[in-house]
Amino acid sequence: MGSASRRKAARPAVLAVIAVLVVGVSVLWPWQSGAAPVAPITGNATHFDALGAPYGGCGLPQNMLDSPDFVALNVYNTPGDYSFYPRPIPPAQAAKIGLWDNGRNCGRFVQVTIGDYCTGVNDGAPGQPFCRNGSWVTDGYAGAQLTMVVADSCGDANAWCRDDPGHLDLSTASLNRFVKNGVPVGDMNPAHWNNRRVSWSYVPAPSYTGDLKLGFLQGSQRYWTAVAVSHLPNGVHGVEFLGADGTWQQAQPDSDLGQAFLIGPTATAGTAYAIRVRDASDALVNDGRVYRFTLPDQCLSGCAAAYTAISYTTGTSTPTTTPTTTPTTPTTPAGASCAVTSAVTSSWTGGHQLEFTVKNTGSAALTGWTTAFSFAGGQQLTNSWNAVPAQTGRQVQAVNQSYNGSLSPGATTTWGAVVTGTVQPLAELACTAR
Repeated sequence: MGSASRRKAARPAVLAVIAVLVVGVSVLWPWQSGAAPVAPITGNATHFDALGAPYGGCGLPQNMLDSPDFVALNVYNTPGDYSFYPRPIPPAQAAKIGLWDNGRNCGRFVQVTIGDYCTGVNDGAPGQPFCRNGSWVTDGYAGAQLTMVVADSCGDANAWCRDDPGHLDLSTASLNRFVKNGVPVGDMNPAHWNNRRVSWSYVPAPSYTGDLKLGFLQGSQRYWTAVAVSHLPNGVHGVEFLGADGTWQQAQPDSDLGQAFLIGPTATAGTAYAIRVRDASDALVNDGRVYRFTLPDQCLSGCAAAYTAISYTTGTSTPTTTPTTTPTTPTTPAGASCAVTSAVTSSWTGGHQLEFTVKNTGSAALTGWTTAFSFAGGQQLTNSWNAVPAQTGRQVQAVNQSYNGSLSPGATTTWGAVVTGTVQPLAELACTAR
């Protein structure tokens, strides 16, 4: 049979993210941290040709993966239910979280062992059994193995991605690289494939040497900085950044791109950063090694490339000095003013979508704007577009992107957000002109 048809996890530049705007403010996505499943895991296996563009579901371009052999894990665990749900999956729907685990298994390696071949129809049709009108048989390819890296997510409305919790989606080019008795199988795909059964388990990165690789993602700039972490000894469950107050703060994941995190600088409005990384066991990588780096000049107005590699220095986890900052107060030009309104554009159980309209109500052109409001309860921003927001408790501030800050008198622009929590009126909704 052929490969699984999957929605690639492409990520538009800058959009569909939550941002860190004010240094020292960390907006946390409540990832589920359930215990890893007992190995080995068994399931059906399909195959796909390439990651989405510019990124796979883990937030890395394909050419930056640690291995040419890569897999995708299931976003959802919803047997018989082929509906789509918000990503990341919110805590209220934790039972629907698949082995993708909202990206927390990104960057881990798995050892995959080939199992039985299906003599019947094994097409992953929704609501249909696997291997219909046939049976599972053992053949000469059973037992072949390959170690692969988790790089993408499988969330399509088919039986593979929804009905089979242990399903793996494998890189097509990898199928004939599986090894048995020290020799690549060479010809398992296509004639001897038919979406076989496999068993698999998580393993440490094979023959690991060197250190982490870091890179800025497309759109990263002074007030929205997304760093991708790769070449990992045992996956990544978190990144901590050294804030301007001299304390370590939990970095917010960039949606469910499991190897991408939003960080703040070591000085207010600065471009120097210090991070440390936690692996899949939540232990600090390299005994808490600190990685220090700066935003390159070509990214000051936004990184244009999908991935901009970072050179860094390393040191201990204890700051030698506490950074001092001099806060600045933005001034409003003469004749400049703005107003903002909000509307609920859609809602669902456990969440809703907001749209904000910003209007230049003054007599002078605006070079930028900031909107602010307060949630009524425990609502949390989980995605946004056309603005760079930050949330502290119930309070939210959002500044314009580089492309929609300039507004002539009377002109309008919009920005939007996905929110976890029930719809309630916003308080203290205001706009400040720049």
